[in-house]
Amino acid sequence: MNRFVLLLLAVCLGSFAAKAQYEGFIHTGEIGITAGGASYFGSLNTNGDVTHSKMAFGAFFRKQFGDYVAVRLGGQYARVGYSDVYSKNAFQHTRNLSFNSDIWEMTLQGDFNFFRFNPVDPDERFTPYLTFGLGAFHFDPYAYLNGQKYYLRPLHTEGEGIIPGKKEYSTMAVCFPLGFGFKLALNESVNLGFEVLYRFTTTGYLDDVNGTYAGAAAFPALPNGEPSPAYLLQDRSYVYGAPIGEAGRQRGNGEKDSYATASLTLSFNLSSYRCPPVPK
Repeated sequence: MNRFVLLLLAVCLGSFAAKAQYEGFIHTGEIGITAGGASYFGSLNTNGDVTHSKMAFGAFFRKQFGDYVAVRLGGQYARVGYSDVYSKNAFQHTRNLSFNSDIWEMTLQGDFNFFRFNPVDPDERFTPYLTFGLGAFHFDPYAYLNGQKYYLRPLHTEGEGIIPGKKEYSTMAVCFPLGFGFKLALNESVNLGFEVLYRFTTTGYLDDVNGTYAGAAAFPALPNGEPSPAYLLQDRSYVYGAPIGEAGRQRGNGEKDSYATASLTLSFNLSSYRCPPVPK
């Protein structure tokens, strides 16, 4: 009987000691990296297709404020792109446009945990979270013609900066990230997670397609009489027969573009310890 009491007492003391250790640990933040895929949504991809994703990776610093709220500063690279050849829509398929763009992004986000997250407590090592914020990004769409790469903005493919009333678009834009994820502490130092982040943006030219066709007359031939790259890239429907790009005809959907990433996250915890009170 005495042995049983002593064993029970030892277990209780061990539990109290472990709990004191968990409570003494303060999770102050994380430094991490991300890697995954990026998808674009806009005039070329109107159906939310994510089967043609391209690479994305980044890094972040997360500062924890209490058990449930954190502020995150992140930097991300993502390549996005799409082609009308993927579309089942007759007009889009005939339009035959395509693009790629390299996105360089900085964001400031708020993260909100569903559960208390404490990497040293076995009962508090996992939490889903929501995140949203504000960011800015640089992009510069390009396409290939006969194996040669052409940046599309300088070609004024919709007559931007050439036709009165059509201004050149900027290669800088604002984004509004919104997403969700989860993270799991593998041990006191390292976390593994997964995150989906969707960005609303302030540009409709992520794909260089937004408004109306400028018309063939806006793109004079080269001095040798051959069609210019701008002419050949602004309307590629000639591949299927007579070009469809009459001046004023709708070329894009006129709406803002967006993009999203789905990424694995690996982060390293920053921490401190709460000193126990000194007995008087």
